[in-house]
Amino acid sequence: MINGGLSVKIGTPKETFEGENRVAMTPASAKDLQKLGYECVIETGAGAAAGFSDQAYADAGVEVVKTGAALFKAADIVAKVRPPSDTEVKRLQDGQTLISFFYPAQNAELMEAANKKGASVIAMDMVPRISRAQKMDALSSMANIAGYRAVIEAGNNFGRFFTGQITAAGKVPPAKVLVVGAGVAGLAAIGTSTSLGAITYAFDVRPEVAEQVESMGAEFVFLDFEEEQQDGSATGGYASVSSPEFAAAQLAKFREIAPEMDIVITTALIPGRDAPELWTKDMVESMKPGSVIVDLAAERGGNCKLTVKDEKIVTENGVTIIGYTDFPSRMAAQSSTLYATNIRHMMADLTPEKDGVPNHNMEDDVIRGATATHKGEITFPPPPPKVAAIAAAPKKEAPKELTAEEKRAKEIAEFKAQTKNQVTLLAVGAAVLLSVGLVAPASFMQHFIVFVLSVFVGFQVIWNVSHSLHTPLMAVTNAISSIIILGALMQIGSGSALVVILAALSVFMTGINIFGGFLVTRRMLAMFQKS
Repeated sequence: MINGGLSVKIGTPKETFEGENRVAMTPASAKDLQKLGYECVIETGAGAAAGFSDQAYADAGVEVVKTGAALFKAADIVAKVRPPSDTEVKRLQDGQTLISFFYPAQNAELMEAANKKGASVIAMDMVPRISRAQKMDALSSMANIAGYRAVIEAGNNFGRFFTGQITAAGKVPPAKVLVVGAGVAGLAAIGTSTSLGAITYAFDVRPEVAEQVESMGAEFVFLDFEEEQQDGSATGGYASVSSPEFAAAQLAKFREIAPEMDIVITTALIPGRDAPELWTKDMVESMKPGSVIVDLAAERGGNCKLTVKDEKIVTENGVTIIGYTDFPSRMAAQSSTLYATNIRHMMADLTPEKDGVPNHNMEDDVIRGATATHKGEITFPPPPPKVAAIAAAPKKEAPKELTAEEKRAKEIAEFKAQTKNQVTLLAVGAAVLLSVGLVAPASFMQHFIVFVLSVFVGFQVIWNVSHSLHTPLMAVTNAISSIIILGALMQIGSGSALVVILAALSVFMTGINIFGGFLVTRRMLAMFQKS
């Protein structure tokens, strides 16, 4: 459809899926697309549900057409959010390019129909998870919003504060939140939950994400189970399918902690598979009345046994289960902005010369990976990208477990070595002191011995302090060392003007040292406290 010498147009129709509020082009992204050399077209009312008026598009230089049919006829490239409907597929033309979420593995018939029309389909859900493609990773963009919104929905249906409070009217305990699955959505939920003050727990079958979870202020739930899980690098960052034994241990752990949890957010889902059942009926029954479950895997069957797709239900024991599948659509302005940016980055890759002429380079890992149909051929599934999605974690050799006798022998050997070093240092120090005493006057030796002993005692004290506290310790010792201010105070009443000036300067500088040292120490120690 793209003809030489004519301007290439990118068009966005109004989403026809019921309840879908997002739009694939915003006024801001349209301006960026125009910088790439494209003309932009949009169907009237396409952005209204996301808060973008037709006038805003017109002001951004976008042509507004009245119907979807006119949009498909005018555009060379059609950018959508949802997969096209049957009607929209019929409107596709030979040589036209469609960019949208497409899910080709689940929509084989739709893919075949689009291919028969001669259209090229770029599936935003198929963008490979490599570093260079992160700016186009629409799945992560939407999952991030879904994780945040899940916590907000949970809070809206939870009868207490997230954070604990002590008031004159009584004490309110903090909410306990469990996030199952620490992918993009899970991490977003963890961040939101901890920022709201809840005690947050997280579980994932990939133990390598434990550090990420803990760095966000949550507690990682470990399983006492001897099974090596497949590294996330081999599965594009997604969790691998667990063995039956591991799954059983996982369910047992969930049954153990279910009665304590106030809010459970499940995010476990592998693309192209049904959602694994992780929260069973008996777990729901063991939860306290007023508890909330938000199932982000509801679209593929749900992680909770009792989840009802697109509905909110309340069980007999008072547990609210939310199975909404449109969390990103509930924040349409934000999600449209992020998704439109993903589309714009995809178009930037398709237009390396920024001349408004797309170059569908099938040698490019990102473009090839996202292409489902092209030039009358079905190109799905794509070959694996040449670059690994995530660097594989280096294999760490498990430390050898010592027996009780070996541990005892090791401790004795370390104690003997330490004692030997200290005795040697004391002997050498005593010899040096005696040597100096043979030639130095008695008045000097008195001060010198005090100095040496101070250095020795200070070294022993500081050496045994935890490394993480060294900097605060240095700050407070710096303040204490300013005891020399006593000498300056004694000299400030001197009859010499020069001595008075020098003493006053000493008092001023040591005062800064004292107050500054204690202030810095207090601020640094606050870093180690969890308020």
